[in-house]
Amino acid sequence: MHIYIRDNMDLYKIIHSGQCFRAAEIENNLYRFITGRHILYISPIHGIRYDVSCSRYQWNHVWKPYFDLSSNYRKLEEALKMDNSYLARAAEYSQGIHILRQDPWETLITFIISQRKSIPAIQTSVEKLCRSCGEKIKTSKETIYTFPTAAALSRLTMEDLKACSLGYRASYIYKTARAIQKRPHLMKDMATMNDETLIETLMKLPGVGIKVASCTALFGFHRTAMAPVDVWIQRVIDQYYGGINPFPHYGKVAGIIQQYLFYYAQSTGMKNIP
Repeated sequence: MHIYIRDNMDLYKIIHSGQCFRAAEIENNLYRFITGRHILYISPIHGIRYDVSCSRYQWNHVWKPYFDLSSNYRKLEEALKMDNSYLARAAEYSQGIHILRQDPWETLITFIISQRKSIPAIQTSVEKLCRSCGEKIKTSKETIYTFPTAAALSRLTMEDLKACSLGYRASYIYKTARAIQKRPHLMKDMATMNDETLIETLMKLPGVGIKVASCTALFGFHRTAMAPVDVWIQRVIDQYYGGINPFPHYGKVAGIIQQYLFYYAQSTGMKNIP
């Protein structure tokens, strides 16, 4: 099926922006995204035209929300081009990145795994975890394993988790899965909390510090005022913003701006900082 996306959207940049660990370019110009039991193959054709593997109903009810197509990223990017020179360059370089509306549970666990790991290592651990207790789904192109539910993860032993190359994070996953299994409504309850309470609640879970909580809030609960600070962003803050965190100034779009700065800094290796 062919669909049209009139906002700026760059699938390559999205999957390399550090916000998701299962999306991939499986063939030249063919991208695969997974959310829950839904699997999408999407390919840009020309301009605003894309070929997608789903039905019209699935596109409208699953994937349009997932790609946050109700927001106007083009308008924000145009506005940022009038900002200071470094942010303007970052926004122009990173244009097309959207904040995906990912599953909060998957986001929480994958960002616990992400601590002190490279992106390829995170992806390897996540795939091993999915294969260990996710649901097997065969598509026309490949076999996919869904991300495990809290119930499925809570049935794994520490030995099972360590076999997924989780290292010290295995104990965090073990405890967090059991904590959520005991309180099955907690993830839904968190969706109704304000940003401050959400962060506080997330940080009560094993292995969740401020960075993991902020990433989960931004990428899992779509709290776009949250701007996680990792090594790359801290370098930007130190080298360009004089050590003063600029994100509170940007309010509800701080998390989107964080993604532009992160992608630009990581892609260029900080070579564009004056």
